[in-house]
Amino acid sequence: METVVRIENLVKDFRPGFGLRKKRVLHGISFEVKRGELFGFIGPNGAGKTTTLKVLMGLIRATSGHAELLGHDVRDAEFRRHVGFAPESPYFYDFLSGREILTYYAELCDVEPGKIPEQVEKVLGQVGLAHAGDARLRTYSKGMLQRIGIAQAIVHDPSVLFLDEPMSGLDPVGRKEIRDLIVRLNTEGKTIFMNTHILSDVEQICDRVAIIVEGRIAYAGALDALDAEQKLFDVSLSALPGDFAEELDSRYGALSGRGERVTLRVDEKQMRELVQGALARGARVEEVTRHREDLETVFLRAVAGREGEGRA
Repeated sequence: METVVRIENLVKDFRPGFGLRKKRVLHGISFEVKRGELFGFIGPNGAGKTTTLKVLMGLIRATSGHAELLGHDVRDAEFRRHVGFAPESPYFYDFLSGREILTYYAELCDVEPGKIPEQVEKVLGQVGLAHAGDARLRTYSKGMLQRIGIAQAIVHDPSVLFLDEPMSGLDPVGRKEIRDLIVRLNTEGKTIFMNTHILSDVEQICDRVAIIVEGRIAYAGALDALDAEQKLFDVSLSALPGDFAEELDSRYGALSGRGERVTLRVDEKQMRELVQGALARGARVEEVTRHREDLETVFLRAVAGREGEGRA
C-alpha cells in the first residue's frame, strides 16, 4: 500500500525562554500511515501529539529527522491542496452562516469559482448541516461547530484529512455523530489521521494506531496485534463436580461466574489442559473465547512502561 505519511527519526526541541536550556519534546519518533487508513495517534496530555501534527502541517519545523506527506517533504507547499486540517478548537466568525464560512474557505483553498456553490452544498450535506446552512454560527451547538470545522477541512475535497481531537468536549450523542461522520469520510476514500486521547473512539473506528508517551513511540501497528504476544483465553464451564471445582479453585484461584457457570482466564497451554480435564471429569465446556485486552489497558501499560524507563 502507498505510504501517505512517513515520519523518520523526528526530533523537536523547544527553548522555553530566553537563556533557558532547550527542552526535547519529540525523541526521534518514527511511524507510517498508509493510503485509505483511519489512523489513530494517541497519548496522554503533553506526550507530543499536537507537536507532531504541527510538524506535519508545516506550522513548525522539526529540529532533525524527516517527515513526508504524499511523497513530499512537509516543508513543501504545493501538495497541500490535497490535505485538509481540522484543529481541536476551531474559531470562526460567528456572525457568518455555515454556508458563508464554507464559501470563504472554498475561495481560500482555490476551489474553481463556478464549482463553489455546488461544493458547499455537497459538504453541508456530508456533515449533516444542510438544514442549518443559513443559520449564524453563533447559534450552532458545540457538535455543530465541530462538524463545520470538519466541513471546512474537506470543502476542497482533499485526499488526506488531519483531525486534532475531533470529539473533544462533546457529549455522547455528539461524539457518536462525529465518529459516524469520520467513518463515512473514510469509506468515501479519504485517508484520516486522528489525533485524540479518547481511547474508546479509537478502538471503535481506527485500523491502526501509534501510541506516543513522553515524546517516544511506545507502539505503532494494528489494533488487533496489540495483545498478540499475550494469548489468553476465557473458558466457561458448568456442571462441575464438587471435587473438580475445589481442584480448580486451588489451582487457578477464586472462580468467577454466576450460578453454576464459572469462567477462568488461562494461557493457551492451560486452556487445552483445562478443556481436556473438564470433559474427562464430566463437566460441560460452555464457551472458549480468545481474551483481548481493551485499548485502555494496553495504553496504560505502555504509559507506565515508558514512565518507568524515564525514571530508571
